[in-house]
Amino acid sequence: MTGNATRVSSTNIGQSIDPSEPLRVALLVPGGSGSQDLEWLARSLRNAARMAAADAEGVSFDLRFYDTGGSPQTAVVQANAAVDAGAQIILGPLFAESANAVGHAMMPRNVNVLTFSNNTQIAGGNVFILGNSFDNIADRLVSYGTRQGKHNILIVAENDVAGQLGGRAIENAITRNGAHLTGRVDHPISISGINAAAPMIVQATGSGHADVVFLTANNQAVLPYLTDTLARDGIRSPDIQVMGLTRWDQPHDRLRMPQLAEGWFAIPDPKLFRQFEAHYARLHNEPPHQLASLAYDGLTALASLAGEGRDDAMTTGGLTRQAGFSGIGGAFRLKGDGTIQRGLAVATIRNGQLVILDAAPRSMRGFGS
Repeated sequence: MTGNATRVSSTNIGQSIDPSEPLRVALLVPGGSGSQDLEWLARSLRNAARMAAADAEGVSFDLRFYDTGGSPQTAVVQANAAVDAGAQIILGPLFAESANAVGHAMMPRNVNVLTFSNNTQIAGGNVFILGNSFDNIADRLVSYGTRQGKHNILIVAENDVAGQLGGRAIENAITRNGAHLTGRVDHPISISGINAAAPMIVQATGSGHADVVFLTANNQAVLPYLTDTLARDGIRSPDIQVMGLTRWDQPHDRLRMPQLAEGWFAIPDPKLFRQFEAHYARLHNEPPHQLASLAYDGLTALASLAGEGRDDAMTTGGLTRQAGFSGIGGAFRLKGDGTIQRGLAVATIRNGQLVILDAAPRSMRGFGS
């Protein structure tokens, strides 16, 4: 993964359009890699984009799809081919390294890139992330927690790249929301690493200084084992509020894990997403990949701007409008630094069921800048 995100610029980057003409959009999807999951994702992104184009009122699209094979080099070749063929904007690719490479390649061509990545390190300039970032999730949870009187936070982070990025996002959210960082425990992704870290976590909370333990728990096997270990040591919600940077309701069998009960995590608006899933399944006879909605959201944002007759729908000025957009998972806004602000719900697990504690906002009003 490369993280060169120094392309932030005040220049209004991007192609001007005639909103009465079809919007020429290229999607770079991770097809051709040989991975069954990535092929499903690529298919889902294509289908979701077509659905968004069909749902757009008064706006037409010229959609073209390009497989990247998961390779940065192939992604750059395909992005150049797309622009040579007339594309005015790029949606995708998925992986941060590829998106970073495509962003650099497209800057001299004055083309914006809406990547499906959630890695804020590659955002900026002509690259906007559509994926839900750690920063956005951490900010939502810490903000909600402070309103519930939970101000003193202990961070528990995995020592891999994702865990460290997540830990940094939580630290930034603590600062932004006026909470207090009581300490941080990093641990290896292993049973022995978690076992060694558990006494340090217990000691850090036993002093009474922490009323929240915020876990990055990015590795899928870590969350069940870590939370079970901590619960056996007396650290469980709501006595000490445990928060998670990842979704605790997926896969579905986690709803039955007693150690996750009453923990807090953030999710897109579940009602809106269920409607999208049902509509997608009716059309395509299979469920969509969880990330399929990102293609729908990207196309919907462009359609919203073009539908208003704006010739700057594909420029940074149009894409970063303060009012934001309505997406599959709720309201979202693209920011001038290339990051995304998404309206999320705060959820918990209670009696084996997903329960919404604080609903996702339906507009960006009141979110600030």
